[in-house]
Amino acid sequence: MTPEASLAVAAGAFCASLAATPLAARLATHVGLLDRPGPLKPHTRATPYLGGLGVAAGVGLGAAVVMPWLLVPAGMALALGTADDVRPLPPALRVLGELAIGLALAAVVSTRVGAAGYVLVPAATLALINGFNLLDGLDALCGAVALAAAIGFSALLTGDPRTLALALAATMAAFLIFNRPPAKVYLGDGGAYLVAVVVTALLACAWSPAQSRSTGIAALAVVALPVVEVVLALFRRVRSGSSLVAGDRDHPYDVLVRSGWSIRRTVSAYMLAELAAVALALAASHLVDPFAWVLTALTALGLLATGFRAASAAPNHKPMGERST
Repeated sequence: MTPEASLAVAAGAFCASLAATPLAARLATHVGLLDRPGPLKPHTRATPYLGGLGVAAGVGLGAAVVMPWLLVPAGMALALGTADDVRPLPPALRVLGELAIGLALAAVVSTRVGAAGYVLVPAATLALINGFNLLDGLDALCGAVALAAAIGFSALLTGDPRTLALALAATMAAFLIFNRPPAKVYLGDGGAYLVAVVVTALLACAWSPAQSRSTGIAALAVVALPVVEVVLALFRRVRSGSSLVAGDRDHPYDVLVRSGWSIRRTVSAYMLAELAAVALALAASHLVDPFAWVLTALTALGLLATGFRAASAAPNHKPMGERST
């Protein structure tokens, strides 16, 4: 696909998401699918879910043009997350659903790791679905990180995967118009799951035979931030003796807001951290294997250390339920 055609697909994705997102918000309001304020809710008014339908319109258009096979696992992700928005599903059922989505993705994407892809792709799907879902606890945060990651993949990848990455970036840019603080609509689990699966697909594409090995290694740095969010949450809950699936408001971004940072400043810091990871990933993509691995590992460790430091900026709260766990 020519660069002009790729940009046309991205423009179409932007317009589709721009048109569909407010309609999705109205639908959510009409059916009463709202995230209402509560003890651990950072917002002050009921806000509609179903922003994932707006995202689906954009990335669905892009996928239909260049990777129609992605519509199956992406649709599964949207359905599973939306079902959880309507009525919270048992954690075990959610995990099984996420692994099933990962297996569906592994079945339709070819990677250089061969049969191991049926283990690694579902594992990546599980990690990224939960990572992006954890990030979806503050207005614009998940969308901003996804936008930066999509920009990174569009720079790393070639061919159809690059077009899909541009479509995701354009989609998230349109969605953020409605999700910026104070948000008029939320991604909901449906949207967060969908974004995560598209990012996982891009990560898998980075490991396809059509891409260089160093590109695959570097792509791991692009997705390090949401994975770090999962690691920090598990560490926090194990240390406090809480259930691993119990929600809390002690994510690094929550702690920064409690310490006096504005939501916009916090989201900007996360986006800058992701863009820094993207820049290091681009550097790693030009290195030979051992050095690419080292730079990617240092990027992940740097994000982890930064997350621990941010999480110690203010006193923690007792873990409880929350919108995104």
